Amino acid sequence: MENRQSVILGYDILSPLGTNTAEQWKAANRGKSGIGPLTRFAADENFPVRIAGQVPEFDASPYPFLKPREMANWKSPIFRHALLVVHRALEKSGIEVTGKLAPRVAVTFSSAVGGQDAVLTADRRMRETGKMPHPFTNPNSCINMVTGKVAMLIGATGPNLSTITACATGATSMINGAMLLAAGRADVAICGAVDFALVEPIVAGFATMNGAYRHKPGREEAPEAASRPFAAGRRGFVVSEGAGAVILAAREFAETHGLDWQTGLRGWSMTGDAHHFVAPYEPTVRRCIAESIADAGICPHDIDAVNAHAASTQAGDRVENDALRAVFGKKLPPITANKSMTGHAMGASSAIESVFAMEGMKAGVLVPTINYVPDPEMPMEEIAVAPQALDQEFVLKNAFGFGGCNACIVFKQRT
Repeated sequence: MENRQSVILGYDILSPLGTNTAEQWKAANRGKSGIGPLTRFAADENFPVRIAGQVPEFDASPYPFLKPREMANWKSPIFRHALLVVHRALEKSGIEVTGKLAPRVAVTFSSAVGGQDAVLTADRRMRETGKMPHPFTNPNSCINMVTGKVAMLIGATGPNLSTITACATGATSMINGAMLLAAGRADVAICGAVDFALVEPIVAGFATMNGAYRHKPGREEAPEAASRPFAAGRRGFVVSEGAGAVILAAREFAETHGLDWQTGLRGWSMTGDAHHFVAPYEPTVRRCIAESIADAGICPHDIDAVNAHAASTQAGDRVENDALRAVFGKKLPPITANKSMTGHAMGASSAIESVFAMEGMKAGVLVPTINYVPDPEMPMEEIAVAPQALDQEFVLKNAFGFGGCNACIVFKQRT
């Protein structure tokens, strides 16, 4: 039903480009890279990964819920960053979660990696000192705890669930929120994802499976040049961190309460590859893209721009390109790949990139894809390599994750 369609009331992000949403948008529009030397942990010269996308520190003092006493037991960074983006997104939305509204507020905000750093810290402590884990070790590592902590922060008592679909987690969080709104089980949904996966064995594990970027032996590259989606010579994704919160509401709720909105979640699809544990599969990726467009009630030629998943892997970028061409034909809509600037923030990436897409729709601008050098085997003249003025009524957002989890969303600008 039209009045149960999802509209976006507010959003907020943290990424390697900064901790203020407006400033991050400006940085992305300038084509600035957030990639630099890896400093989250000490790594010797034999460690395979040297660079990362790291979120800068921010001033937590204005936020009482982030004071040291409140966060003393919540050591994993996913909690402070999740609570911050949700709090700020909710402020922007104009919604106050009162006792009456609370049962109608759902939380689908989640994480792909969660707080595994807490378990690793406890393990090292046991091995090195013989001391037992901190009592909050398991709560810190429980992935759905971030969803629970978000609900506790705002007092939401509606449906509370963690959707975990690897690198598509942020997108599937929004889709699940939209489904709850469409089914009439909630009026507001707190969506998005957080991931701070710059933990030594996780980063090394991505390298040993040939996913994470590694420089060529004897040839160091500038960190900001390493993430190059769709480009010739791409060598894998740059592991990064971040968080993004998106506040959805049923259109009838927004209009009844006089809440302003500019973008709607018009269509979506989720498919499963059932093919390989990490390698993407073109037929089901293609179907996900096509179904999301059909669900929006439009045709492929109505899509004005594509915000690509584009992790900068050889196989993944090729499959996405092939799937897009199968849906759109020889001429694709203009394409942007935000990971060229932010790196790959795991489950949070699609939430962060959705915010960049919505900011672009509002401003009539497609942000650039940096580091793009045409791949002779996969030429993509539609890649925006400089900021591009572009009116955008419909934007397709792609997100694909390990395990064959595909999620595509079509956003519509209010006209």
